[in-house]
Amino acid sequence: MRVAAIGDLHVQETDEAPYRELFTEIAQHADVLLLCGDLTNFGKEKEAEILADDIKSCSIPVLGVLGNHDFECGCPEKVCEILSASGMTILDEQAHEIDGVGFAGVKGFMGGYGRGELAPFGEPIAKAFVDEVMKEARKLENALRTLRTERSVAVLHYSPVPDTLEGEPAEIFQYLGAQRLAEPIDRFEHVKAVVHGHAHHGTYEGRTPLGKPVYNVAQFVLKPLFGRPYALLEV
Repeated sequence: MRVAAIGDLHVQETDEAPYRELFTEIAQHADVLLLCGDLTNFGKEKEAEILADDIKSCSIPVLGVLGNHDFECGCPEKVCEILSASGMTILDEQAHEIDGVGFAGVKGFMGGYGRGELAPFGEPIAKAFVDEVMKEARKLENALRTLRTERSVAVLHYSPVPDTLEGEPAEIFQYLGAQRLAEPIDRFEHVKAVVHGHAHHGTYEGRTPLGKPVYNVAQFVLKPLFGRPYALLEV
């Protein structure tokens, strides 16, 4: 299966069909399109409606997750509702299967890596912060566990590894993802690839601790690399 993936669309309410032509192009080269968060710029309903209109014109299945920008206006459920009505499958609580390939995803959250990983210790607000990323990791693990496919793709917004963050200031790595997100990915042999966005100035390729390939598909990373804002992966 050929999978196209793009993150950080950042649709604004002043845009007019911003991705319609691109989605048509992608459908000529891929079997599935994955959208890796920050689909809107501020999580406004109008922004979601504009993207939804473009998704309706896409002739291949569209799946994806929300990003932090999609939460800004406090109505991520409405954003999901609008995008789901357009035919997009929002990956969060449940996995999805297409032609023998599984897809599971969550937004993810912050938390850091290695010695910089935040521990659930001290003030209640620090514990709540860590609990958020642990909750996202548990959701991803539960979704991956339901899949019975030999091949699957994990879809995230935040990065599960620091490799694909190279190029960003090291001081903000802990805000761009969390090592805890890699743990469920490495637990399942059927996961063949991971895609995420969020790190606009990061690096395209990385690996989980057990060697699973991870791809940063933020369109700002892909454009200078491929001359197009999306990645194409064989799964």
